[in-house]
Amino acid sequence: MILQHAGIPVKGASSLKGRTRRARRRTKRASLIKKASKQRARRRPTSTVMEQQRSEHPSLVKPLRCIVKLGGAAITCKNDLEKINETHLEMVATQLRQVMISGSSSSKVPGMDWSKRNGKLGISVNVDNYQELSESSSFIVVHGAGSFGHFQASQSGVHKGGLERPIVKAGFVATRISVSTLNLEVVRALAREGLPSLGLSPFSCGWSTRGKNIASANLSTVAKALDSGFIPVLHGDAVLDELQGCTILSGDVIIRHLAEHLKPDYVVFLLYRVH
Repeated sequence: MILQHAGIPVKGASSLKGRTRRARRRTKRASLIKKASKQRARRRPTSTVMEQQRSEHPSLVKPLRCIVKLGGAAITCKNDLEKINETHLEMVATQLRQVMISGSSSSKVPGMDWSKRNGKLGISVNVDNYQELSESSSFIVVHGAGSFGHFQASQSGVHKGGLERPIVKAGFVATRISVSTLNLEVVRALAREGLPSLGLSPFSCGWSTRGKNIASANLSTVAKALDSGFIPVLHGDAVLDELQGCTILSGDVIIRHLAEHLKPDYVVFLLYRVH
């Protein structure tokens, strides 16, 4: 702005005009620098985001040998509601022990299921048997639901979402109870063969979906279990979904995500085949 009086420039107005222009340029330059700084800050991951990324996709200290998928039809009686195929499950557990524990191809190793079983009067444990245990290869087990969970999920429509509906919320709980029951029995079968197995449910580990695609899958618990010498046993599960409230996360989707981020040497599928 030029200071004038009666249409005649005031003395010193030209120098004031120059100072005003320079001030405007400095202000504009400062504004551009501030804007660029904000853009860089948005592009640069914060320490919190970086920690979350490391937590969700951790690196393993010990290389992962394999991921084993147990088909639901291979370990349950598909046509009998919530009935385990004890013969198949025991056979699978024995074969995994023979392959994964060095030197145990023929002889059994001390079991790790110290809980009371049906028909047993008590619990008998000989602690001397555990002075030296052969180390197992690093691997993960993921099993399907078979005759567990499907009835509860289909009757309530959990896979379609809608937790605001009481029947869906009840079905979500019922589905998780059912698949968790099967998971416990798989863990116990492996433990009886001396395989140090831990049941890990995707829901409890913070896995969630968005439009049925994995949105969040924190693998830190799985990685810590592996690095500590345990065998994580995961399963298809009912999980929360960012768009429709809830859905079913299948074992096959879980395996793909685990394989992508934990890089096993190979993936094995144990399926049931009708002769």
